[in-house]
Amino acid sequence: MRKWALAIPILLFVIVISCGEEGRGYFFEAADLDEVVESGLEDSLYAGAVLLVGDSDGILYQHASGNAEQFDFNGFEIESPVVMTNDHLFDLASLTKVLSTTLGMMVLHDRHQISIDDPVHKYLPEFDTAEKQSITIGHLLSHTSGLVQWFPGYYVANSPEERLNLTVEAPLFSVPGETRSYSDFGFMVLGDVIERVSGQSLDQFLTENIYGPMDLQSTVFNPDDSQFSQIVATSHGNPFEKKMVYDDDFGYTVDVDPESWNGWRDYTLKGEVNDGNAFYTQKGGAGHAGLFSTAEDVYRLLKVFVNQGKNGDEKLFSSETIDLFTTEDSYGHGLGWMMSEASLQGKGLPEGSFGHTGFTGTNVIVSPGGRIMVLLTNRQHVGVDDSGQYPNLRDIRERLSKVVFQ
Repeated sequence: MRKWALAIPILLFVIVISCGEEGRGYFFEAADLDEVVESGLEDSLYAGAVLLVGDSDGILYQHASGNAEQFDFNGFEIESPVVMTNDHLFDLASLTKVLSTTLGMMVLHDRHQISIDDPVHKYLPEFDTAEKQSITIGHLLSHTSGLVQWFPGYYVANSPEERLNLTVEAPLFSVPGETRSYSDFGFMVLGDVIERVSGQSLDQFLTENIYGPMDLQSTVFNPDDSQFSQIVATSHGNPFEKKMVYDDDFGYTVDVDPESWNGWRDYTLKGEVNDGNAFYTQKGGAGHAGLFSTAEDVYRLLKVFVNQGKNGDEKLFSSETIDLFTTEDSYGHGLGWMMSEASLQGKGLPEGSFGHTGFTGTNVIVSPGGRIMVLLTNRQHVGVDDSGQYPNLRDIRERLSKVVFQ
């Protein structure tokens, strides 16, 4: 029997905030948020979750529910499940794309060290080929570069350098600038650009220029379990990625011999990035995945956007840079940031809202009026279904966004 640790606060929040020049007001009831999160627990969509809602002034609501670790590698409930707390670190998955790589590019752009119109080969000479020389920084940020979307790079690449060469050698999926094709490899390349421009590792650059100045103590790549005792357990090995490799009808078609590599993890992941490319070829941290953090640290990063690029009195980047990166393009997205309701998995969002989702069960949304929602779950921890899929959180995300933003 499941042992959920869920306290339902009998509190009513009635919050009215200004939303731009129109002066729209938002209010929400905490009990409504509790009900939605609890329904996800009851339906086994995740073992635990932390939901946080805030604005430019502070946190309006934060609550941890369920368990941070509940099942063993074989899917059986462990003897003493670990209760979820607000201080638990989550594998943020693709939130890494916006909370590390995109933020890093915004800092470099604000300092005039890069331009979104620059060709990638200006910083990575490897891209100065007939096929790839027209790819720009903006193409990578907007997922219009045409680079390969996903590939198990660990089958043929053992290092970031070999992965970069693989990316350069792989044929383009489409002509740069002509179509939008969400690409993990594009954001790995953006991480490479940050490292070449700064002369530092991606981790070092972010710590020195963003996480350190903001005193974010729980936002890291490769969290050390001797320093962080509270880390959320995610998947039991990598069954989803393995099925993508072995089953041509599941996800992407991958042209590799599935039996030519067998380094699949056979234990429950905790403190290790779930994403295989980040774990095997990037040593745990990459431009597309690998960042760990708490809900509160994520909120503090997002609050910079509703405070015109400032963390307190310190400016990380200008409001002009924020506008550039959060202006919708012809595909309905920003630079790095998702902006369409379909991609954000939100309902009734104010126009101009932006955010991102993460494969481990994470997502964030920021409204132009300043309301911020952070939902972190461990949906992978409940395992895959008979078809190989993890639980779908779209309904939960849409219901929460309706409460928070309407």
